Amino acid sequence: MKKLLAMILCAVLLCAALPGAAFAETDVNFVTAGTAGTFYAISVEVVKLWNENIEGIHAVATPSGGGVDNLNQARDGEAQIGIANANLVYQSMMGTDAFEGDANPDIRIFAGLYYNPNQVVVTDASGIGSFADFAGKHFSVGAAGSTTIDEAVHHLATAKLTLDDMKTEYMDVASSADAIQNKQLDGAWIMAGAPNAGVTQILTSSDAHLLAIPADVVDALKADYPWYASYTIPAGTYAGQDEDVPTSAVKLTLFLTPDVDEETAYQMAKVFWENWDSLTENFPAMRAADPAKACEDLAGVPLHDGAARYYREIGLIE
Repeated sequence: MKKLLAMILCAVLLCAALPGAAFAETDVNFVTAGTAGTFYAISVEVVKLWNENIEGIHAVATPSGGGVDNLNQARDGEAQIGIANANLVYQSMMGTDAFEGDANPDIRIFAGLYYNPNQVVVTDASGIGSFADFAGKHFSVGAAGSTTIDEAVHHLATAKLTLDDMKTEYMDVASSADAIQNKQLDGAWIMAGAPNAGVTQILTSSDAHLLAIPADVVDALKADYPWYASYTIPAGTYAGQDEDVPTSAVKLTLFLTPDVDEETAYQMAKVFWENWDSLTENFPAMRAADPAKACEDLAGVPLHDGAARYYREIGLIE
């Protein structure tokens, strides 16, 4: 009997020493962008909260190349949660555009954060009143390779125009602002949270204004691209902007992979939102997000079961 007990004890100790025999941890790699970006600093704080408050989680924040890179890492099992616009999450799920042939049908949404509105700035002298007026104009549609270019392509198509119908430049926001200020452009396409420093520079240094994108245009876009949302840039967002400006927008989201089980994802959502006040206090960029709209305008990408459980608990969804 003593020999049998000794053998059982040895077996127990051996199992305890084996990897995974103790309480299995869930590895969570949180990817956002480069270390200079605001969201990388936010991710560092968030993983700290998760590690301190959720048993069995081992979360880390890792720099990345941004949305497309984040979703590629998720597809390859290198990241479990990350930041990306809703259009990119949808395209990753469906295997289209930048993700052609590499669909990740199991990608899920953890939370919707805030909207990135299309801010189309045109000079008063350009005479541009609608997309139909863009033909022949000298316009910047964003830096080469940026998703802003796709925004211009989709919107111009509603007026049966292409980039070839304009004198198109591919400049970043700062360069576009300088060019308009120097009267070298008729306008610029900027997609970013409002207010934006580049838009502010243009509107305060040039005779220019924001072009309204009317509801019928946004509705036409929604029919073809499920990630679009209607948005209003409130009057007073920029100096001299006396009226609300309707436009289109895309939601910035946090996605989550099924590598994270339901219970852990539920705890992650609970800790994330229950520490919202401290996150917004330390990181003002988060104040643009509305927790009450965390489940809206997600391009039809399903919520992760664990996150959905939390949102049901607090009454955001049924």
